[in-house]
Amino acid sequence: MFRELTRKNKQISDAECTDLLTRETRGILSVNGEDGYPYGMPMNHYYCAEDGCIYFHCGKKGHRLDALAVSDKASFCVCEAGIRRPGEWALEVRSVIVFGRITVIDDTEEVIRITEALCHKFTQDEDYIQGEIRTFAKNTLLLKLTPEHICGKKVLES
Repeated sequence: MFRELTRKNKQISDAECTDLLTRETRGILSVNGEDGYPYGMPMNHYYCAEDGCIYFHCGKKGHRLDALAVSDKASFCVCEAGIRRPGEWALEVRSVIVFGRITVIDDTEEVIRITEALCHKFTQDEDYIQGEIRTFAKNTLLLKLTPEHICGKKVLES
């Protein structure tokens, strides 16, 4: 159902894919938008090693939710900044693309649990995190991306 990577020598391991999804803070979530146009948006995310799913927080209305009401299929792409080898101009970059289906979660306890984990990717300031949760949790939904296919690759941009 999903295409295999054409240049298999560029493919990275499942462990490297998981590392990128865990470490990187944002990527592009794409859904089936209106009138056949894809709709991609930058999103902060939390990769949960326990269930292998990727979580996003969002408001309770908007283009993204309207699109997901029509089709739950989505893709998510994460790309690291890359590294430059000494004396080289080209960057070595790893990326991961996840294909899967999204479910919307509005359970407040689950929203708080995942939002706390997501916040810890950015700050350890518990006062700030709890203040944000107290202020915004009641107006927040979670999007849970359950992967059906994950593929990553490493390229040298030369």
